[in-house]
Amino acid sequence: MSVQQLVSRNEILKLPFGECLGSSFQWPGGQYCAIHTDRGMVGCGIYDCHIASQFGYAVAIARGTPSHPLREPEDLLNALIVELSGAATSMGIQKGMTGLQALAIMCQDPFPRG
Repeated sequence: MSVQQLVSRNEILKLPFGECLGSSFQWPGGQYCAIHTDRGMVGCGIYDCHIASQFGYAVAIARGTPSHPLREPEDLLNALIVELSGAATSMGIQKGMTGLQALAIMCQDPFPRG
């Protein structure tokens, strides 16, 4: 077994409403990606909302297609959300939003000062 064919990326993404951590992992024949915030994440279909709900973690899932796979975190920004954990739903994230819209909600300060 070799790690030479594995590719990983972790990079801070500067979005209009703040910074998030984009991650992707690729190997021969597959890949997955996500964008993480301190309140949750937008990810591809490899992630499990049911398990995330058991931990109270906000997860919004987008799914790629063979002709438009989700390879890099930026691919999630325009992808449509198709599945949500309970915590993501509680935040106001809805199916049909884009990944960028879901991230905007996740990046809101739940305890604004002032």
